[in-house]
Amino acid sequence: MVKIRLTRMGAKKAPFYRIVAMDSRKARDGEYIEQIGYYNPASEPVELKIDAEIAKKWLANGAQCSDTVRSLFVKNGIIEK
Repeated sequence: MVKIRLTRMGAKKAPFYRIVAMDSRKARDGEYIEQIGYYNPASEPVELKIDAEIAKKWLANGAQCSDTVRSLFVKNGIIEK
């Protein structure tokens, strides 16, 4: 099963995240299939970049979102509440 979730990047105490499509059995920071965007909650204002076409393609193919990614997609208008 493919999940769309966050993978942690960045330095200690200064994280940023990539939004990726990956096998649900892989580790959080393991090998991913495709990068969809990135999310940096530490910057001011918060940086969020999502490739909507790729995200919609994965959702149409049956990928499941994590709760955090689902809320980011709702904020960007990729999926509806």
